[in-house]
Amino acid sequence: MNANSVAMLTALNQALDHAMASDDAVLVLGEDVADREEGGVIGVTRGLSTKYGDNRVRSTPISEQAIVGAAIGASLVGYKPVAEIMMMNFTPIAMDMIFNHASKLRFMSGGQTNVPLTIRTMTGSGMQLGGQHGDYLEAWFAHMPGLKVVLPSTPTDAYGLLLSCIDDPDPCLFIENTASYGMMGTAPEAGRRVPLGKAKIVREGSDVTVISYSRMVHEAAAAAQSLEDEGISVEVLDLRTISPWDRETVIASARKTGRVLIVHEAVRTFGVGAEIAAEVNEVLFGALKSPVQRLGSASCPVPFSKVLEDAYTPDRESIKSAIKHLFK
Repeated sequence: MNANSVAMLTALNQALDHAMASDDAVLVLGEDVADREEGGVIGVTRGLSTKYGDNRVRSTPISEQAIVGAAIGASLVGYKPVAEIMMMNFTPIAMDMIFNHASKLRFMSGGQTNVPLTIRTMTGSGMQLGGQHGDYLEAWFAHMPGLKVVLPSTPTDAYGLLLSCIDDPDPCLFIENTASYGMMGTAPEAGRRVPLGKAKIVREGSDVTVISYSRMVHEAAAAAQSLEDEGISVEVLDLRTISPWDRETVIASARKTGRVLIVHEAVRTFGVGAEIAAEVNEVLFGALKSPVQRLGSASCPVPFSKVLEDAYTPDRESIKSAIKHLFK
């Protein structure tokens, strides 16, 4: 193992540690986040309550609405809370707090009130957690004005994006991929932020643009590498933030290649890919070599069966097939 590599989980823990050490206003709250409960169900917050005390790292009752409501209240009196909702499938329980309060208070106060709140949650298929623990619901939240939605794909980005969310004066939803916590990557530079709303060109190419985020970025990059041997040059973009998303970088890449595929783990129907496809078509109508294509998971709950779960989610082979379809 490279001494300069860290796991995604470690990078997230380091980001929280750095934020709390740098600013006494940063709080962490959520179910089981303190060390007496093992620092969270995955261990992202492990060690923080021992280091910063139970007043700043608070384990809460099992009430998502109370967690987010308390965090919003704390943000209104000068704190920068990081609220953990254990699984993304549990965020609808707090939807009223997120939608009607966190995302709207700045607008409804005429800009006099900010809500510097970060909500961390995890999701994703591949772990056989069943239909109530692995859905990607980011499109729901991207539809809310006033809320930023962030999905990292690497440890370095997870670290830098989480710090940027905590710094941001407005609420941010930070979505972690469950299967990626053990993913190794370059150790982040201490304190280095990754700007919100700015995509990353993971791989340059000239024939087709593949736009993705979270775990699907790695599947797209693997598909692109495989297709290189077949003479197809694929450019891979990692959005990193889907609200706001980086229109400038996406449109520039699409204009260059003339072919676009959008890949996400969320179900294809009414997904983020539909919004991006519509925007690309509006801006580049007549300049594209083929219609924009979308690839997402099947329109059903996440299956528990491993065979069905694997078939449910896009992978490098289905991405390769979708890319080749763009040339027909």
